[in-house]
Amino acid sequence: MKTLNLSLTTLAAAMLLVGCSTTKPPERVDLQLPSQYREAASLDGAWQVAKPSDDADRGQWWKVFNEPELSNLIDAATDNSPNLAIALARVKEARANAGVVDAARKFQLNGGFGPTRQRDNNTELNTQWRAQVNASYEVDLIGRLSDQSRAARLDAQAQEAAYRSVLLALQADVAQQYFTIRSLDSEQEILQKTIALRKDELRLVQHRYDVGDTSELDLAKARTELSVVQAEEEGVKRSRAQQDHALAILLGKAPAEFTLAPAPLRATTVIVPAGLPSDLLERRPDIAQAQRQLAAASARVGAAKAAFFPKLVLTGTAGYQSNQLEDLFKWSSRSWLLGPLVGTALTLPIFDGGLNKSNLARADAGYELQVANYRQQVLVGFQEVENNLSALRTLDSQIGFLNAGIDSSKVAEHLADVRYKNGSASYFEVIDAQRTRLSAERSQIQSAGERSVASVGLIRALGGGWQ
Repeated sequence: MKTLNLSLTTLAAAMLLVGCSTTKPPERVDLQLPSQYREAASLDGAWQVAKPSDDADRGQWWKVFNEPELSNLIDAATDNSPNLAIALARVKEARANAGVVDAARKFQLNGGFGPTRQRDNNTELNTQWRAQVNASYEVDLIGRLSDQSRAARLDAQAQEAAYRSVLLALQADVAQQYFTIRSLDSEQEILQKTIALRKDELRLVQHRYDVGDTSELDLAKARTELSVVQAEEEGVKRSRAQQDHALAILLGKAPAEFTLAPAPLRATTVIVPAGLPSDLLERRPDIAQAQRQLAAASARVGAAKAAFFPKLVLTGTAGYQSNQLEDLFKWSSRSWLLGPLVGTALTLPIFDGGLNKSNLARADAGYELQVANYRQQVLVGFQEVENNLSALRTLDSQIGFLNAGIDSSKVAEHLADVRYKNGSASYFEVIDAQRTRLSAERSQIQSAGERSVASVGLIRALGGGWQ
């Protein structure tokens, strides 16, 4: 009867505690978001919020550039990137850990078989054979187990968001590397044409010097200009090789195993809708990861607070017990045990040396850390969008000015060449005019490449594809 009363008392206390709950901090952080991007407001219609074409899949944003080779490179990088494989392994690990933590909430059943030897007072040593099944279940009175399980699931979701962030970064890095290489290819093409022109001019100056129509100074100047352009081409070749090596690593290959065939840059103006700043919180995977980490930290605070409350574990044992092995599985040898004698108990922490208090302080600090991290990720996201919007706006203007400068430099070069051939101008005027045109053409190619890189950067800053 005393055992029954104790069990009823334990059950009554457990039912009362079920109504208790721990107070957790909020999982969302209120942020003051701007109504629009600062740089987007200054585009004056040159940057329209437009819907992409029907062929532009949200997950394959790079197709809007209409570069089949770029698509192949991104597919290869997705299949072979070690960084992406690492991120995927972390997702699997986090999911498995969530399963381990969630198992504590479920019914546990274990079986055992074996002998025990014991000696009672004034008795002989005897052997007891047992074949038993042990069952246990912890009642989640305050929500400690559910909070722990929820935190683990949110950790897994955070790793899934991290995987998407790594994937987006990989795709963007490949695209930006590709456009950088193509820009260098176009620069090299301009330099090669200039070298051919310089060689022709050197032969012309050499002939005029041989017949006494020009001075040795003009000849030395022509040789110098050829050498300078040849040196510039070598510098572009060096940069191109380094970018090619970096692209190989992104593809998961050694630099010796990969070379991107040269091809000129095809400047494509891609209109990317920036959207509203509030949309950024839902689009960027790194911000989604920070939000999941914040929610997981909140759940851990709840679990740490629940540790101060009683814990109820229900256990039971059933099976067979006999002094003789041959009688073990007879019906008369059956046995079972429930209640406090087998371990069922409502336990309350009284003195733990400050363990629970320290765990709660650690959980609170972890939550504060994730709040700050979430705010920082959002601010970085806004900065990256604004930076790329600003880059695109200024690059559009810069390219327009350079195109006008190229047209003017071609006219100036033609006039200088005519004057030189007529003997009314020195070769220095021709060289200066050609140098100006070369500089303008190279700057225009560089700016066009930077614009493609900035377009990819904006897509990346906005979280990938759009609808």
